[in-house]
Amino acid sequence: MSPADTAARRTPRPRADALRNRERIVTAAREMFVEFGPDVPLDEIARRAGIGNATLYRHFPDRDALIHEVVLSVLARTTERAYEAIAEEADGFEALRRFTHAAADERIGALCPLLSGAFDKDYPDMNEERVRLEAAVEDLFVRAQETGRLRADVAVGDLLVALSQLTRPLPGTACPNIDRFVHRHLQLFLDGLEAPARSELPGAAATMEDLRNP
Repeated sequence: MSPADTAARRTPRPRADALRNRERIVTAAREMFVEFGPDVPLDEIARRAGIGNATLYRHFPDRDALIHEVVLSVLARTTERAYEAIAEEADGFEALRRFTHAAADERIGALCPLLSGAFDKDYPDMNEERVRLEAAVEDLFVRAQETGRLRADVAVGDLLVALSQLTRPLPGTACPNIDRFVHRHLQLFLDGLEAPARSELPGAAATMEDLRNP
């Protein structure tokens, strides 16, 4: 038996219940970050996840560790939805439409903590997932524009800004049950992306560079 095999045998695998608890925490945190922002009390996240505070802190020693895991999870899952749309939809614009609604279901608004000045963005794994997502969405845009159905004066940043705005409740939760309007308003937005354009857009298309350097 090789040293690597010996080390692997000595390293205990996470228990199934521990993995379930971790996923419940990340799911609850994702929902609450979307609803209330990244400063929501951790004990409220634990309560929604149905676990105790001690269990949460065993998995995530501080808020930054939890935010990191949530953002990484949302990035990875949203990227997979983009790949699925590219692989399964023959029409480029329909692939873009499918991805947009799927990204809303992944609660991509939870990525907003990534833009916080107080949060360290320099995690290699997070940057790798961000690059994968951007490349996949760029591919969706190229395919949609090649069909002639996507207007030429928009860019990936326009889509991501709209997704971020439309998948988060307004501050203070003044609009209850806003989730029931998300896909309706996204469809209105997507109709506005289709060519031929019905109006001239003010300003310039929002690029990923614009979003990284506001």
